[in-house]
Amino acid sequence: MNRCKVRIIAGEKSWIEGNAVNQLNHTAEKIGMILAVGLPDLHPGRGIPVGAAFISKEIFYPFVAGNDIGCGISLWQTTQLNRKLKIDKLVKKLKQSADTAVAIPPDADIKRVCFNGALGTIGGGNHFAEFTKVEKVFNTDLFAKLNLDKSKLFLLVHSGSRGLGQTILREHVDQFRDNGLIEGSPEADSYLEQHNDALQWAVLNRRLIAERLFSASGLSGKQVSDTIHNSITPLPDGYWLHRKGAAPADAGPVVIAGSRGSLSYLVQPIGDQAGNAFSLAHGAGRKWARNEAKPRLARKFTADQLRQGPKGNRVICTQKDLLFEEAPQAYKDIDRVIDDMVNAGLIEVIAAFYPVITYKN
Repeated sequence: MNRCKVRIIAGEKSWIEGNAVNQLNHTAEKIGMILAVGLPDLHPGRGIPVGAAFISKEIFYPFVAGNDIGCGISLWQTTQLNRKLKIDKLVKKLKQSADTAVAIPPDADIKRVCFNGALGTIGGGNHFAEFTKVEKVFNTDLFAKLNLDKSKLFLLVHSGSRGLGQTILREHVDQFRDNGLIEGSPEADSYLEQHNDALQWAVLNRRLIAERLFSASGLSGKQVSDTIHNSITPLPDGYWLHRKGAAPADAGPVVIAGSRGSLSYLVQPIGDQAGNAFSLAHGAGRKWARNEAKPRLARKFTADQLRQGPKGNRVICTQKDLLFEEAPQAYKDIDRVIDDMVNAGLIEVIAAFYPVITYKN
C-alpha cells in the first residue's frame, strides 16, 4: 500500500481550489510517492497541480515536472538609476527589442541545436520580463550582503525551455504516458540526460533575454539570482524531488513573483525545509483559468486599459488575449501567499519590488 504524506501550506483565509487539491491527492497516489506538498500558490494544472512539490523513492515521474523543464526566474540589478529613469523613452526602446539580434555564446553547451532559434525569446503564458523598482527593504542586512542598491532599476526574467521541454515531454508521454521511470534504468538515464540539457537551455535562455533587453535599452546589469521552478532532482538514498511551479528552498535567496499589478518579493528560505519538500511558492498562483479571464474582464476593461497598471506601470504586449489572460485580477493575492509562508516559518522577506514595465513580446 502506498503511504504518501500530503501537506498543504495555506492559512485559514487562503483559498485553494478544490480541483487543485484533487490533483495533488491523485498525484500522491502514484507508486513510490512519499511526500506531496501543495504550496500557497497551488492551482490546477493539466493533470498535475501547479505550485506543488513531490518526493518519491527509487522512481521518478517526468509527467509531474511537465513540459517547461527548467522554467524559472532570474533577477538582475541594472545600471539605471531610478531617479533618472524616463519611462516613455524606455518603453519606446523596448518595443523595438524584437529586432535585436541574440548572439549565442560560443561555449554554450547546447545539444539540440534545432531549438536555438528560440533562444532569447520569452514565450507565451505567464512568462515575462519586467523592469521593476525596490518598493521596500525589509531586511537591510541580507539586502546589503547581496550587494543590492535600492536606487537602481532591476530586471526580472521569467521563462523556460520553450519548445525543447515540450518535445522532451512529448517523447516521454508517447512511450510511457504518465507512468514513472525506475532509477538507473536505460529509459531513466536517457530522460535525465535530456532533462539536464533542457535545464541548461532554459538558464541560458533567461540570460539571453536579459542581454537582448539590455542591448535594446542601452542598459547593462549583473545577475543576482536564477532559480528553477520545474525540474526533477536526485536526493540522497534514492529519493527524487519533483517541482511543478515551485521555487527551491535550498538554493539561497529566491524571487517570488506577483502579478504585473502587484509586488514581487525577494525572500530568504529559513528553518528546516524537509517538511515542505525543500520548496516554496513560485508566485501568486492563478485565481481564474485562462479561458475564464477574458469573459470576466472584457466587460470592464479594454485591451488598452490593461496596458496601464494601477500605479502608472506599463505593459508591452501585442497579443490582446494574453493581456486579459495575464491581468492582475486573474491572480491570487501575492501578499497572502507570502504571509502564509512567513507564518509557516519558511521564509524571511528581504525586499519587495513593484513593476515599472512588464514586457511580454
